[in-house]
Amino acid sequence: MNPSRRRLIFTGVAGAAVLVVARWLQPSRSVDATFALSTDATDVVRAIVPALLDGALPDDDAARQTAIEDAVNAIGTAIAGLPPVAREALSTLFALLALAPVRVAFVGIDFAWRDADVTTTNAFLVRLQKSRWSVKRTAYDALHQLTFAAWYANPRTWPSIGYPGPPALT
Repeated sequence: MNPSRRRLIFTGVAGAAVLVVARWLQPSRSVDATFALSTDATDVVRAIVPALLDGALPDDDAARQTAIEDAVNAIGTAIAGLPPVAREALSTLFALLALAPVRVAFVGIDFAWRDADVTTTNAFLVRLQKSRWSVKRTAYDALHQLTFAAWYANPRTWPSIGYPGPPALT
């Protein structure tokens, strides 16, 4: 057995253990139309939104906070509209990102998400996006797509990109 095979087996076992722990720690709830982001997921999303939307958010602090909250709520709404299996996968992703040992080991953030700044969060997102592990790149894609879909679905963002809105149906 060569070292790369041992490493592969170890990584698989370690990954499975992390998923089991995350699933065990994740609050159980039925998946239905009343889906809401958990507190941990909301903290993660609140950290990620300003990093992904840096430059698109308003400069004024009050308007910026309102825009971030709108995006966080819209992401929750978008997740609620996904199939149950996708909602479950995202719930697991957020639970993993919130779990302190995983956050430190794989994210590189040794403090709570609510204390993360844009620079730290952006560095994490770049590491996810450029990772050689496809599961990390997939996680980045999910976070990126959810954030941008939520942001650009909001009619208040349309003027900044010159979109007049959908045509009126008569």
